[in-house]
Amino acid sequence: MFDLGISQFGVTSIVLLILVLLVIYSGAKVVPQGYGWTVERFGRYTRTLPPGLHIIIPFIDTIGHRQNMMEQVLDVPPQEVISSDNAMVTTDAVCFFQVLDAAKSSYEVNDLYRAMQNLVMTNIRAVVGSMELDQMLSNRDSINGTLLSKVDEATDPWGVKVTRVEIRDISPPQDLVEAMANQMKAEREKRAAILNAEGERQAAIAVAEGEKQASILRAEGQKEAAFREAEAREREAEAEARATQMVSEAISQGNPQALNYFVAQKYVEALQGVASAENSKVIMMPLEASNVIGSVAGISELLNATKIKG
Repeated sequence: MFDLGISQFGVTSIVLLILVLLVIYSGAKVVPQGYGWTVERFGRYTRTLPPGLHIIIPFIDTIGHRQNMMEQVLDVPPQEVISSDNAMVTTDAVCFFQVLDAAKSSYEVNDLYRAMQNLVMTNIRAVVGSMELDQMLSNRDSINGTLLSKVDEATDPWGVKVTRVEIRDISPPQDLVEAMANQMKAEREKRAAILNAEGERQAAIAVAEGEKQASILRAEGQKEAAFREAEAREREAEAEARATQMVSEAISQGNPQALNYFVAQKYVEALQGVASAENSKVIMMPLEASNVIGSVAGISELLNATKIKG
């Protein structure tokens, strides 16, 4: 009987120990960092457990949902979208979000991740589909901003903050890509032709401007040269007239040396003109100085005779 009593006590102790361990296991909860656990009492939400050690009422309180409170990445699968100008494109996106309220994300929406994925895909079709293809390809930042605003507003009741929505790729069909490449090539060739024509026009203008300036300068030079030549001739005529007057006065005063000088000067100038002719190979003329002096002496004698007669 004693051995049987010890055996029953031992079994009872073991059962009690198991019950105590089970109660402790059911009541003590350790929430990891970056997570939030909801507590339900008889199926109704009561509170949210932050990271750390917590004690709940065993068998009465239970853990409802274990929400990840860290920023998460939601991969949005590729989908085909028709633009406003009827171009079929394939879009691929990614969404970054963070659960701010574990209770709302647990009880305000069923299957948070699937709901957000469908929400992002729907908004991509709405935003991208309202644009033309060229606008769609050149305004990706604008598309991302619009999607972020719309998705964040829609997920606010779920206790979720959407931080970014990025369109990773917008892929038109291959034939459309080739057409766009040809269009781009033609546009670049057009711009190159315009630039070449503009360069040639500028060069022609520069050349014409240079020729104009050169003509003006040439005309001004000719004008200045003619003016100076006329002035030189005028001065020469004045000097010639003054010399003639002086010779005339000298002759009238009976001075034959002036006439000799005048005749000799004209004689020498005439000889210089004959000698400088381009087609003159051989020149026959009395070049002896005595001839010139003789001529001058003859003239002098004639002048003296004229003076005596007078």
